[in-house]
Amino acid sequence: MIASSGQAPRLSICIATLNRAKYISDTLDSIEQQLTDEVEIVVLDGASSDGTEDLLRARVQTCKQLRYFRQSKNAGVDQDYSTAVNMCRGDYVWLMTDDDLLKPGAIHAVMGAARDCPSLIVVNAEVRNADMSKILQARRLELDANKSFAASDSDGLMRLAGSYLSYIGCVVMRRIDWAAREKTPYVGTLFVHVGVIFQEALPRPALVIAEPFISIRYGNAMWRARDFEIWMFKWPNLIWSFPGPSNRAKAAVCKSEPWRNLNELLLLRAKGSYTTVEYRKWIEPQLKGSWRGSLAAAIAYIPGQLLNSAAVIYGHLARRGTHTGLLDLKASRFYFRNWFPRNGG
Repeated sequence: MIASSGQAPRLSICIATLNRAKYISDTLDSIEQQLTDEVEIVVLDGASSDGTEDLLRARVQTCKQLRYFRQSKNAGVDQDYSTAVNMCRGDYVWLMTDDDLLKPGAIHAVMGAARDCPSLIVVNAEVRNADMSKILQARRLELDANKSFAASDSDGLMRLAGSYLSYIGCVVMRRIDWAAREKTPYVGTLFVHVGVIFQEALPRPALVIAEPFISIRYGNAMWRARDFEIWMFKWPNLIWSFPGPSNRAKAAVCKSEPWRNLNELLLLRAKGSYTTVEYRKWIEPQLKGSWRGSLAAAIAYIPGQLLNSAAVIYGHLARRGTHTGLLDLKASRFYFRNWFPRNGG
């Protein structure tokens, strides 16, 4: 039931969006059917040009707990989420995505977890394909029961959930803790929420909810064209910048310089994320004149169709037909079914 109250909400579901008119209605539907008078939805539109504004202004008229703000210019995902949180009124903010879905019971579970006032609640998720018709991964975190971490246990939190926390939609945080921590140094990393969480010990414990209460729409990220930069440089540079977690905990999330790993480059070449452009911009300045640099250059010139076909065959033989990595390979321009235009032109 959707109700309205003059009291400040307990939970703000905070969505920063850009050109997601095709998906955001489904996201809001999954949220609105669970609303109580303790919950609000805050949507910050980063200057969408696809009809998102008209859609959301219409929805505001039917859902009194939906608050919509539109910016005249997009400031990037990090700044947009930070701005959206500033507009929230809840004790807790859930940094929800604009194309994924909340499963039934999600809000009730988070509200229950918030009773103990943890600084951070991490909500587990299942992973589905782009049209949400097929489950690719039943649980992103393989947990059978909720797990709590002491405020000082940044190692434990990073080991268990560090990789998963690259997904912003799983993060629920006390608004007062978010407000008290530095955001500016992490604007531009694409993972401002991870910077907020790990920059220093949390004031209170963190709780990871084992039940997957989010359905992730896999393969719909807007930053696919920047995959190489993000996962070879931005993400590892961020993870390895934190002073608190041990190097072992950080290594459980990613290598400090994954771009030095030739197998990583081969896989990214097969996916179409590593080309001579990426080599010249990111690898050559680091490895120029070395044998490893020569091999990295050679990998950038290997026919992508050849590597992609080999990787896809391996994936099927290894019975990884629903693995997300195989989906990435099949989405590549190097996948044999994508070699020619579908209209035959």
